[in-house]
Amino acid sequence: MLKTRILTAIGLLVVFLPALFYLPNVWWAYVTLLLALLALKEWAELIKLTNTQTLIYLVTAAMLGAYFKQAIPIYGFHPFFYNALILFFLSGIFWFIFAPICLLKSFKMPKIVLAMLGLLLIGAFWAALICLRVIDAALLLSLMTTIWIADSAAYFAGKQFGKHKLAPSISPGKTWEGVAGALVGVTIFATIIVLGFGYHDLLIFPLFWVVAILGVIGDLFESMLKRQAGVKDSGNILPGHGGVLDRIDGLIPALPVAVILIYFTQVLRVT
Repeated sequence: MLKTRILTAIGLLVVFLPALFYLPNVWWAYVTLLLALLALKEWAELIKLTNTQTLIYLVTAAMLGAYFKQAIPIYGFHPFFYNALILFFLSGIFWFIFAPICLLKSFKMPKIVLAMLGLLLIGAFWAALICLRVIDAALLLSLMTTIWIADSAAYFAGKQFGKHKLAPSISPGKTWEGVAGALVGVTIFATIIVLGFGYHDLLIFPLFWVVAILGVIGDLFESMLKRQAGVKDSGNILPGHGGVLDRIDGLIPALPVAVILIYFTQVLRVT
């Protein structure tokens, strides 16, 4: 299993990194829209939509994506960003306020609400992939790496030191010690960026901490959906890793909020 996971991860990186750094903006939007649609398909399966409902769901999402994509200019992102801003805010409100309540209560939402929620959250994630990449591909990569480091550090810290369960009814393996390990891991990563790459903006530390915490919340929320659906993985498209949602569950909340934080930090500095 470990060998399969490693080979799949290498294969994904071989495809992902050239696309991230070399595709034109519009083609990046198409590729990431496909990723978002695959995630939405798994979301539809988790919430038990029928085949017909899933087809309508995906066609609707594709049409919405095509509509928003028209606002992406070749060399900039401002029109697209301002169209997507409401998605980022609504996504942030959900992850900071409603998601914790759902996790604490293990609340099972109606299917129609979950369907709309999937469009909002995965749509905001897709828009954030576009905005962050146009701002700086290396920035997007660093934020994604932050989630991956947080996930790995949480796993190893929880395995070694974990005693206090984080959400035993949702994901028994996750612990508060794992969360602490995730924060330590991303702090070390931010320190490496500051000291090793000459990046002197210390706001990188709280940004990475917020990203890491949101990654944990996203992971728990997907675990709750899988537990309610009675499945272990969101899909099987990625050998050794499960489904697309299993790989991006931490990125879905983190990236839209990161766009908002970065944007308004720059606005405050200008003013």
